[in-house]
Amino acid sequence: MIEVENLHKHFGTKVAVDGVSFTVSKGEVLGFLGPNGAGKSTTMRMVTGFLPATEGTVTIGGADIEEDELAAKSKIGYLPEAAPLYSDMTVEGFLRFSAEMRGVPAGELDAAVDKAIKTTFLEPVRHQSVDTLSKGYRHRTCFAQSIIHDPEVLILDEPTDGLDPNQKNEIRQLIRRMGEEKAIIFSTHILEEVEAACTRAIIIDRGTVIADGTPDELKSRSSNAGSVRLKAKGLAGSGIEAELEKLSEAREVKVESSDDDGLTARILPAKGKSGELGAAVGKLCKEKNLTVEELHVEEGRLDELFREITKTDDQD
Repeated sequence: MIEVENLHKHFGTKVAVDGVSFTVSKGEVLGFLGPNGAGKSTTMRMVTGFLPATEGTVTIGGADIEEDELAAKSKIGYLPEAAPLYSDMTVEGFLRFSAEMRGVPAGELDAAVDKAIKTTFLEPVRHQSVDTLSKGYRHRTCFAQSIIHDPEVLILDEPTDGLDPNQKNEIRQLIRRMGEEKAIIFSTHILEEVEAACTRAIIIDRGTVIADGTPDELKSRSSNAGSVRLKAKGLAGSGIEAELEKLSEAREVKVESSDDDGLTARILPAKGKSGELGAAVGKLCKEKNLTVEELHVEEGRLDELFREITKTDDQD
């Protein structure tokens, strides 16, 4: 449904997006991650046709976003960052206006508005004017306009911004359900949202895609993935450490605390041994008659990978 190939965007001498390529199929929810200034919003604006690309192509459902603009945009629902609203309209009035602008037939307007209001939990404020809404309800109203015409593709820029924890959870579950039938891209700074709602994620930095995979695949790339945290007694800490260092499955033993009774340590796996280290440590403890108080295999963390592969110096 979405094909992005070699996308570039220059603002004068500044390169905001530098050769981004990816695809999103129906039934996929793609999380779009990156530090501030990485090029996320610029990429999403080009995907929707809001900004022209300096170079590269975007195809939506087989239609080129520049050469066949109306056909491509008719398939898209877009929630931009800081989405605008008409403050003197009611929620229902704004959504009806949005539906008309999107070409929803007159006979289907009421049903489309009702469905969008129900889907985004707006019934309590249906007849309120936009200028009286809380930030959370304003954002949900913007979300509702993006789905009013039941698009095949959804592009959502920070869809849970300004929502309380319960509202965030509702929107994440909603995105996951809609993702079963649509192709969805949403950008977020909240890494837990990727695991909660996404089937796949891209990390972009300095305008370039630096990681692409399922949440589990990305977590497995973090430095502590497959490491074992062990707390054991029965030998002096130095003795346990020496035994752990002999394991062929272990690359490094990082001692957190050690005394005459035992130790607490994190054991990092040797290359290609992340799936075997936990069993090897458990076997060693049994052979040495150690009392194991904790043995935990780390599956890896997205925030850890994010910090490891993105730049940390200031960006524009």
